[in-house]
Order: sequence, then C-alpha cells, then structure tokens
Amino acid sequence: MRFKLSFAIWVTLILPAFGQARALPDALVHINRAPEIITVGGPEADIPGFTSRAIQLAIDAVKTRGGGTVRLSKGTFLLQGPVRLASNIDLEGAGPETVLRKSEGFKTSFTVDADYGMQKVRVKDPSGFIVGSGIQLYDKLHSQGWDVTTATVTAIEGDVLYLDNRTVNDYLSTEAGIISNAFSPVEGVEVENVRIANLTVDGNKATNDYINGCRGGGIYLHKSRNCSVDGVHVTNFNGDSFSWQITEDITVRHCEASNGGGLGFHPGTGSVRSVVEENKSHHNKEDGFFLCWRVQHGVFRKNVSYANGRYGISIGHQDTDNLFEQNHVYENTEHGVCFRQETEANGGHRNTFRDNIIENNGTGGDPAYGFFVGGHTNDIVIEKNTIRSTGKGSQQAAVCLGANAQRVTVKDNTVAGHAEMVKK
Repeated sequence: MRFKLSFAIWVTLILPAFGQARALPDALVHINRAPEIITVGGPEADIPGFTSRAIQLAIDAVKTRGGGTVRLSKGTFLLQGPVRLASNIDLEGAGPETVLRKSEGFKTSFTVDADYGMQKVRVKDPSGFIVGSGIQLYDKLHSQGWDVTTATVTAIEGDVLYLDNRTVNDYLSTEAGIISNAFSPVEGVEVENVRIANLTVDGNKATNDYINGCRGGGIYLHKSRNCSVDGVHVTNFNGDSFSWQITEDITVRHCEASNGGGLGFHPGTGSVRSVVEENKSHHNKEDGFFLCWRVQHGVFRKNVSYANGRYGISIGHQDTDNLFEQNHVYENTEHGVCFRQETEANGGHRNTFRDNIIENNGTGGDPAYGFFVGGHTNDIVIEKNTIRSTGKGSQQAAVCLGANAQRVTVKDNTVAGHAEMVKK
C-alpha cells in the first residue's frame, strides 16, 4: 500500500515537472534569438535614408538572419526600383505618413531586338535609368498579360542595360519596342510568410507608364503563399493597386485602392483561399474588385467598392466557390456585380452573395444592373441582400439573368426602386 501511494505521488508531482522542463526555452540545441528588427528612414534609424536602396539593404540584412521586421519611419521614401521582399519578413510603416513614392517615369525605345532569354537590351536613351532601376520591356505585339518582361537593371555600359531577369518573349525594335521604368513599388515573388502593413504607396501616376496587373501592381505578390497586407493605401498607381497572382492563402485587410490607372484589387491566375476583408476601392479606372482567372474558395467580406470606372465586382473565368458578404457596392460606372461571358466549362460557378448592399450603379448612363449574370454561369446564390436604386445612376433591376445562366437562386432580398429580376 505504501509503495502504491509513493508511486502515485511520484507520478503526480514528478512527471509534470519533466513536462514543464521540456516546454521551457533553452539554448541546448537551438539558439534562442530575439526578434530581428531593423529600422530605416530618419537619422536615428539603423539604416538612415529615405530611398528604396535603404529599404532593400535592410530587407537583405534581415533575410540573412532567416527573417524579421523592417520598420520604416514616417516620411516619404523615393523608389527608384522595387522593394523586393523575402520570406519570413514583415515590412511595417508608421501609418499613412510612411509614404513610398514611385520615381518620375521614363521610357525609351530599344534599337536592337530583345530576343527571348536575353539579359541585356540596347536602348536609344539610357539617361533615365540607374543601376537598381525597375523596368518593364514590351513591344506592340507583346504588351499585356504575361507577355511583358519585368526586371531590375544590374549594370549600364554605354547604351546597353543589363537585367537580372531574362526576357520572356522575342521583342522587336521594329514593332515599337519600349523599355520603361515602370515597376511594382513593393513586390514579393516566390515568398511565404510575408506581412506588409501600415504604409502608403504613391504611384506618381501622372508621369509613369502603365504596367499591367499580371506583371505588376502597387502591391504585387506572385507565386507566393501565407502572406498578408494590412492597413496599406495604394493611390495614383498607373496599373492595378493590389495584385496577387498564383497564390495560396493571401489575406488583405483594412486596405484602400484609389485613383489607380487599372483595377483596384486583382486576385488572379489560380489564387486560392484569399481572405479580402474591410477594404475600400474607389475612383479606379476599371473595376473595384476583379477576380481574374481561377480565383477559388475565397472570402470577400465588408468591403466597399464605389465610383470605379467599370464594375464594382467582376467575376469570370473559373472563379468558383467564393463567398461575398456584407459588402457595399455603389455608384460604379456599369454593373454593380458582373459575371463575365464564359463557356460552361469555364464559368464562374457556385458563388454566393449574402447580406450585401448593391445600389445606384450605372453612373455612366448606359443600362446597368445590381447583378448581371452573363455567360454560361451556374449555381449562383443571391440572398438576403439590399439591392436598390434611389434615382442616382441607371441601375434598372436588381438581377439580370443572361440567356445561358442556370440554377441562379434569388431569394429573400430587399429590392427598391426597380424590378427584382429581368432576363435577357
């Protein structure tokens, strides 16, 4: 009996102590490091200077330590080239007064064809480029989508620019071949566990060349996963304000896209499980929120999209199984929500809209609808939304069903100022 009691006391008191000891941090095997933080900007910063080069030096230093935080001062940083993030790094500003401003735009023609796979280009006027400049290269046959080459300049010898990326097409000098210093102010390519927060990007749109959203954006993520963008305002960028392509598990919260030369928010190219919440998109040239190709299993919640030059929300090619709830979409130039024209195999199927407010769209004057369900689009749910026209804009009905749309559920919506449903 005494043995059993002693053993029970040993199990009760001693074994938990072993468990606790294993849970305590130590340096017997792994070094216990404090979080790595490098500050950039003002005179008291670890790296003083308000330039993209200063930010990049900090990122590269933190990268060698396996990750950490680059913290930016208040002030305006001049970007001559992209701020390129690496995995496991946070880029933090001090709020809206931390401004990353794109440099003045410059472009010139190239004088010799830039063939596929090259890392140099001979240009007519190299004076607008420096080592570290971000560039895009295209001709009139290859000027959109993935056809454009982006890179940074690694050396300049006379009229020859050397690049860190190879050209992705054959570009012809005889087909209006152009190289410009357009680039993504902040980009993460093939990264994971990155956070961008609490800053403003000023794209200096008036002087800069347009860059398309497949290859660039005010904030641009490509082939990346487990990244977040929080509290970032991109304004006056000549392209898409926020673009993420070929990604998994990207979170974008509390951000704003305004006065851009393209789309506001552009998830695309097989981006899955995006979480897009509490953002604003307004006064952009094209759509407020544009789901490009194969955007799937995402959540779009509590966003505001207004005064954009085309649609409030656009859905199309294999954009399936997404949830939209508690968004406010109003006073956009055309439809509030548009399902684009796609074949049945490629349609934007199985999307749900619930508890949204869609109102007063069609400010461009042409007939518009709260929801336009075009193409061979199936299995859409539109329920418990408020869809209305108060006389501003030309929104003519809550829902317009295209001739080939099937199994579209429209129920329990509050509709005012126009009909609930029309068919084309």
